Amino acid sequence: MEHVPVWIAIGLVIGVVGKLAMPGRDPGGFVVTILLGIAGALLGGFVCRAAAIGAGGGTIHVAAALGAALLLILYRLVMWSRTR
Repeated sequence: MEHVPVWIAIGLVIGVVGKLAMPGRDPGGFVVTILLGIAGALLGGFVCRAAAIGAGGGTIHVAAALGAALLLILYRLVMWSRTR
């Protein structure tokens, strides 16, 4: 559980960077993008931990970052297809 605050911070950063990298009108806006980043980081971190990958810590943080990025990309794709 000591990694959870780090995962939240990673998700927050990925959410902010994701919004800055892909500006435009999202249905959820800035707050939803940050919350999705945090949710994805938590999901990636917990999945990595459950699979017993990355006991050293570095790998689990990379998984958190990838989870956040993946969730943001999926959200953007789903919302983009709905608005077209």
